[in-house]
Amino acid sequence: MKRVDDFRLKLGKDELVPIMIGGMGVDISTAELALVAARLGGIGHISDAMVHDVSDRRFDTSYIKEKTRFYKYNINNSDKTDIKFNLEHLAEATRLHVGKTMEAKQGSGMIFVNCMEKLTMNGPRETLKVRLEAALDGGIDGITLSAGLHLSSFGLMADHPRFREAKLGIIVSSLRALQLFLRKNARLNRLPDYVIVEGPLAGGHLGFGDDWAEFDLQTIITEIHQWLQAEQLDIPLIAAGGIFTGSDAVAFLENGAAGVQVATRFTVTNECGLPADVKQEYFKASEQDIEVNHISPTGYPMRMLKNTPAIGDGVRPGCESYGYLLDGNGNCAYITSYNREVAAHPDAKKVVVMDKTCLCTHMRNFKCWTCGQTTYRLKDTTRKNPDGSYQLLSAEHVFRDYQFSTDNQIALPA
Repeated sequence: MKRVDDFRLKLGKDELVPIMIGGMGVDISTAELALVAARLGGIGHISDAMVHDVSDRRFDTSYIKEKTRFYKYNINNSDKTDIKFNLEHLAEATRLHVGKTMEAKQGSGMIFVNCMEKLTMNGPRETLKVRLEAALDGGIDGITLSAGLHLSSFGLMADHPRFREAKLGIIVSSLRALQLFLRKNARLNRLPDYVIVEGPLAGGHLGFGDDWAEFDLQTIITEIHQWLQAEQLDIPLIAAGGIFTGSDAVAFLENGAAGVQVATRFTVTNECGLPADVKQEYFKASEQDIEVNHISPTGYPMRMLKNTPAIGDGVRPGCESYGYLLDGNGNCAYITSYNREVAAHPDAKKVVVMDKTCLCTHMRNFKCWTCGQTTYRLKDTTRKNPDGSYQLLSAEHVFRDYQFSTDNQIALPA
């Protein structure tokens, strides 16, 4: 019976354990988590989501405080078009987060940064270019393009000296999305080094509509794999979404995937950035506690726990401090919903906003409990403590379990 360790993910001249830990923001996929994956010969992700705040927490910078002070005059203004990001600060924060992580890296594995196109930051093209180039400046091994089609992202970094050196990949949920990306970037003569195929059971934002349950990850991978073979394109596919055991992973590795991306089981590790009490909520969750809703201002459906505190919380938009989801015109779907409720309830001290959430504020405060569809199975991966809580795991324990387990077995902690 084969194990994940019987396979290797080939990225150019590099051969890696075919396990990739997904890039969960905001600093849920911490540097510590990514470093474990790299040390063990796989691939770990950090995320550049709200990188100013991540830098402030980790390196005692003051980017958020400075931005809040600069735009303090606008806090009570419903119009957020004035708010712009300082591109020098954005580059500094990205280089600091990436650079410090890469300095600490050991082992034969790699560390990638997850870069979401939907973080438009009231300057979609300018801010994305800075984020991509600063990550390359910081020495990142690779960049995973997520949350969007990224039709212009390769072009934005094409002049960077590391454009053809770093590993560059994209997350897609359909063959059509990949075809659009490849067609748009054909003139650059630069194929992606890998493609992550994310299925309908993944956590966070989904690349599907309300019909997500009608899709199947293996079916999508097979379709893309067959098309790549017909086009004679040698691009490794990484299966993602709902892969809970090493045996699950082997099934994909034997059927068109060159690697797997996993995240859910790492949310309850010591190295994960979630607060300890939130990790316990993940452990306690039942299958009925998981839902796909539309509260994200990005427009994408989002999977999360039903009891996530962000749902219905009408917090004042925090764009002066954050503002990562402002589009190129200074708009955000949450601002529209919030202003609607304020107008409807002018005397209320605090309003309830059910249809959207202030994703920046709540992700920053770990109040938006996004999760994968298999989260309800986490309680079966550990032991219960005498006080009723669940024992947290080490990232190495979970990684090794994926790498060496067979017959759908899950190794419990000692």
